[in-house]
Amino acid sequence: MSDVAPLALADCLDMTAAGPLAHELTARRGQAVALDAGAVRRVGGQCLQVLLAAEAAWAADGQAFEIINPSPEFADGLALMGAGYLASGGANLDQD
Repeated sequence: MSDVAPLALADCLDMTAAGPLAHELTARRGQAVALDAGAVRRVGGQCLQVLLAAEAAWAADGQAFEIINPSPEFADGLALMGAGYLASGGANLDQD
């Protein structure tokens, strides 16, 4: 997915970030997406739900969905919520 410009995730993925994140992802529906999680310092359940829904939607559409450059805080937060695979390459659904 080297030709996809990454979408940089906010540093704080809390409840207030869930709506804007869902909107950004919806705008990219139907095309490959790479999410850069390098700046994320906190991740909450609502944004995790958005990411899980996006992962499922991209898989259903046959499009690539990738989370790149996960910060340690992002990876730890997802692991605490049982979704650590998203930060460890498990969300690399490259359909090319």
